[in-house]
Amino acid sequence: QVQLVESGGGLVQPGGSLRLSCAADATAFRFYVWGWFRQAPGKQRELVASITGGDSTNYSDSVKGRFTISRDNTKKTVDLQMINLKPEDTAVYYCNTRTPTMSWGQGTQVTVSS
Repeated sequence: QVQLVESGGGLVQPGGSLRLSCAADATAFRFYVWGWFRQAPGKQRELVASITGGDSTNYSDSVKGRFTISRDNTKKTVDLQMINLKPEDTAVYYCNTRTPTMSWGQGTQVTVSS
């Protein structure tokens, strides 16, 4: 069973930046389309960014221009660089395949507050 381990969250002021990282011990890592998801309190989990094996990326409208997803097939990691963070970005962030097929990790909490 593939284990997903997210890290890099924290408390940041509005306008600040964070870089999240996901380690995915998947044998076929390079063939998957990976995504970053988030779940805010009382809301459903949503996909915010995804990246294909050819490094094509997609973003939700709410994060476009502020978040950048990247991957390292050698290290088997997927990162999410977040800049100009807003209070509405506060959520637990998770990685998974874009169409979630793996067990969810514990996520990493991002809190944007002054």
